[in-house]
Amino acid sequence: MTGAANPHRGEAVLVIGGQPLVLRPTFGALVAAEEELGPLFALVERASAGQLRLGEMVALFWHTLREREGLERPDFAEAVAREGLAACTPALRALILQILKGGG
Repeated sequence: MTGAANPHRGEAVLVIGGQPLVLRPTFGALVAAEEELGPLFALVERASAGQLRLGEMVALFWHTLREREGLERPDFAEAVAREGLAACTPALRALILQILKGGG
């Protein structure tokens, strides 16, 4: 599940328990996230206003994980919570920028 992120694909790295997990915001991944969370633009607005909920962040990360083999969502959510918001912010910021600018 480890690996290097490819910035040309809009990928970001989320480090959980010392293990780098690659997040890839593909069209399919973002559609799945949007189906669960509602419009992505509204999610970005909530994030910029400091109103993004932990569960929303976890859902966005979950849907954009490049590989989920061996992971269960509840365990992943607990691991993200253990890492803390400060540790997760760089990956969240990278995903939000990718959502806004597109490409990849």
